[in-house]
Amino acid sequence: MAETDEWSANATESLNISLVAPAVGATKTIASFNPKFTYSIFGDDERIFGYKDLRIDLRYRTFDMRPNVKVSYGKKFQSVGETEAADVDATLKQHLPMVAFESAREFNTGAQSQPDGWTPPGTLHSSFEGQDGTYEVWKGSLADPAVRQIVTRVEALVPMFIEGGSYISREIDNEEDPWKVPEDANRWTVFFLYRKQTSAEANDKPSYTFVGYGTVYRFFCFRPLTPPSSEWDLPKEEFNLLEELPCRSRLSQFLVLPPFQGKGIGARLYKTIFEHYYNNPQTLELTVEDPNEAFDDMRDLADLTFLRSLPEFSNVKINTSIALPSPPSGTVPKDLVDQELLRNLRQKTKIVERQFKRLIEMQTMSQLPASVKVGFGEEQKAKPTKEEKHHYRLWQLFVKQRLYRQNADVLGQLDQSERSEKLNEALGSVELEYARLLDWHARWEKHATGAESSSSKRKSVDDAEDQGASKKVRVQDA
Repeated sequence: MAETDEWSANATESLNISLVAPAVGATKTIASFNPKFTYSIFGDDERIFGYKDLRIDLRYRTFDMRPNVKVSYGKKFQSVGETEAADVDATLKQHLPMVAFESAREFNTGAQSQPDGWTPPGTLHSSFEGQDGTYEVWKGSLADPAVRQIVTRVEALVPMFIEGGSYISREIDNEEDPWKVPEDANRWTVFFLYRKQTSAEANDKPSYTFVGYGTVYRFFCFRPLTPPSSEWDLPKEEFNLLEELPCRSRLSQFLVLPPFQGKGIGARLYKTIFEHYYNNPQTLELTVEDPNEAFDDMRDLADLTFLRSLPEFSNVKINTSIALPSPPSGTVPKDLVDQELLRNLRQKTKIVERQFKRLIEMQTMSQLPASVKVGFGEEQKAKPTKEEKHHYRLWQLFVKQRLYRQNADVLGQLDQSERSEKLNEALGSVELEYARLLDWHARWEKHATGAESSSSKRKSVDDAEDQGASKKVRVQDA
């Protein structure tokens, strides 16, 4: 066992990823980092057998993300029977295109300069200014060979930084041709995020650096039947089936490279994607596929900011004129919040139901009197009045309604006292989670209006992109 461990390398530590940018007559490495996960490539234990001092250098050209791999080591295990060193190149060839295994000299030569007139694939969708340059979002279809080429090159990074992340640009389960273009490629829309800079050394020509990307998949969605039209003429113009039919759009991959995290850039990319589908008449709902906790936080802050920009959202309030049920286990009032208003808002904003309900709960929690609101710190609170306690209890009932419906199968098997205990446990977790998010959101709003000093402006956005807290308790709370 000791000898086996001696020849076993930590895959995550051995793999070094770097971004290589053009320089005058040379190249320069602008960032280097290790992956978070390597189990999808090298196995659940994230170990590589058969080498001492193993180093895997995965370099990317910053503008077109052409990769290059170099494997080096101090010693290699000599095969004994069926025990032999892992074939690192063969393993990586299942995840990286063949161009990654061409000579380092060819890669270095091509990385010394960005071709004149080069721009990211797709069409320029939007842009915004950052502290270190202009950031551009380029939009295209995965069916576009130029778009797919970059996705194929970068998506090996997806499972390295997104737990459970998978590939979309190829049919990996196709044994005959795993790099085949997927048949549903035209359903995928890709949003590339690039940083554009100019420098005197490059005669003020723009240089592009890949920052991250997001991908969205379209599902057909059937609307309720309507009376037949009296107009029977066929469309006079070209009809694009995918573009014209109603759909549900799902944000699938979302990746910002580590050197660009903690700057609010991920939130800007998400906002750009969200607003695109909000304004797209064919999209009925925008969902997110299996978000991780850090993404959930960023999404919560961005979605709440968007909702608060809508005039009608200010009308979302707990109806404090409603009486509490008597006895406490009695029927919960249905209109604690105006249900018609909520239905119209959700249809307008296209936010998926579960996420929308959480945002409504956050908003109504933010309206609670300070005397009853859960917060951080040990500040002295005023004693709540009878009316303030009533407001708080109604809000708790409002949240418990959702928690019970969400966990009805589990809670229905418990007796009344245990059911109440589990609900209160979940409610407490929800309150702390919302208090944390609302605190971050308040700081984010101050950052947006320039109300905080420059040294602390980025903290809430940084936290939202890079951190997460567990949102799961024994009774699923969110």
